[in-house]
Amino acid sequence: MHIEPGLLDPAKMVLSYATAAGAAAYTVKLGVTALREKGLGSLLARIGVGAGAVFTFFQLLPHFQVGISEVHFILGSTLFLLLGAAPAAVALALGLLLQGVFFAPFDLPQYGANVTTLLVPLFAVSALAHKLISNDTPYVDIKYRDALALSTAYQGGVVLWVAFWAFYGQGFTAATTTSVFTFGGAYMMVVLIEPLADLAVLAGAKSLRGLSKSGLTTPRLFNRA
Repeated sequence: MHIEPGLLDPAKMVLSYATAAGAAAYTVKLGVTALREKGLGSLLARIGVGAGAVFTFFQLLPHFQVGISEVHFILGSTLFLLLGAAPAAVALALGLLLQGVFFAPFDLPQYGANVTTLLVPLFAVSALAHKLISNDTPYVDIKYRDALALSTAYQGGVVLWVAFWAFYGQGFTAATTTSVFTFGGAYMMVVLIEPLADLAVLAGAKSLRGLSKSGLTTPRLFNRA
């Protein structure tokens, strides 16, 4: 994933455990809200769908090494728009864990840093969506500019966290700085693709309004707040 083996030495790993614990606590808070909205069955179903999607994204979509880390197509804002913040957060954490257990056990020591890198930007997207998207607008009806803003917030957050872990682990050296900027520049190219993916998925969902009664999507996908 994003935080490569050797970037953080064991002593500095402690901070990643603390940030991951904080992200987990906030996910639980969001999960309680989601539980009240649509019940346990819907929450678990959305987590399951999301975890399968995340695992697929990590394993099948193109990913390549650039600078300090790898560029992935995670589609974090897409998951948020379809599933809601809590299911998307748990899905990202589970998908990352499944990848580590079955295909990349060398990434497991960095799990705390990686899960923080994926979840905290998602929380930022959730907060931004509340400000940008009117309560009268279901997510299936959002405009390109809103999808772009959410995608930019997510991908930018990932880049910032990778940069933080890199500088924290390796120090402010010329080599680290160059590597971080190379990675960041390449990673933000994802912003050119993800908003289009968001709108394509939302357009598909719009033709499947029966899903609103299935419990497989967030209530905001088809309904006003």
